Amino acid sequence: MLDYAALAALAAVIREGSFERAARALHVTPSAISQRIRLLEERVGCALVIRDQPCRATETGRRLCQHVDQVQLLEQDLQGALPALAVQGLARASVPVAVNADSLATWLAPAIAAFAASHPVLLQVAVDDQDHTAEWLRSGAVLAAVSATARPASGCNSRPLGAMRYLAAASPAFMQRYFAHGAGAASLALAPSLVFNAKDELQSRWVRRLCHRHVELPRHALPSSHAFVTAALAGMGWGLHPQALIQPHLDNGSLVELLPDTPLDVPLHWHTARAASSLLDGLSAAVAAAARAGLLPP
Repeated sequence: MLDYAALAALAAVIREGSFERAARALHVTPSAISQRIRLLEERVGCALVIRDQPCRATETGRRLCQHVDQVQLLEQDLQGALPALAVQGLARASVPVAVNADSLATWLAPAIAAFAASHPVLLQVAVDDQDHTAEWLRSGAVLAAVSATARPASGCNSRPLGAMRYLAAASPAFMQRYFAHGAGAASLALAPSLVFNAKDELQSRWVRRLCHRHVELPRHALPSSHAFVTAALAGMGWGLHPQALIQPHLDNGSLVELLPDTPLDVPLHWHTARAASSLLDGLSAAVAAAARAGLLPP
């Protein structure tokens, strides 16, 4: 049998980023945390924590952290059914989720905020590119993810949410400077573009569809959906923006599409670990309802 006090210590170290903060969170000493993790590592026969700043989990450590999260959800359901088992005070289950920044900046945040406000959970939201969030679930780092990948990982479920529509846009001054004679391979190779980070392929995907070949784009990196809009308004570059974020700017003319009627629709899916939990089911229902209201139909 696994030592759940040791598993709780492991999860706290990864969540808090250090042994000292984990000790404060669990109201024990740092030496007690260290001893519990050492014994757990001896029990499983491998390292579980990469002792860095911040501390990170090894692959096995992530699997065990996911197991702890699932057990917490099951215990939360059991306490709801059998109140006599509930501990003193309000116990909250930790639910780690990976999402893409554009969903968080538009349709998703109100839904998960309302859910967390009315349920005994502590949401731990990680942000990554929509083409990579499923990897977080596959590795055991999270229990649920919004992803552009349709196929679920082993031990997980997947359901379509709908499609997020992106529009390529820039300021009128930027358009006049770089695209006065239209947007094509030559002008796009000179005009600075905006990307979220090195994983962001949306701009390249849109250009490849437009030009039927790869075009090497000059890039500014801005890891924020709202900063994307601010940068485009200031004339820093052009980028693919969620239509929901920039429609008011398109309406008042402060942003202009590079080419009208060339949207890029990105299908999104909701992946969850197969944990029989009413809390996780409730979160899934809240996400699905928000997607119906905020995304194009699947």
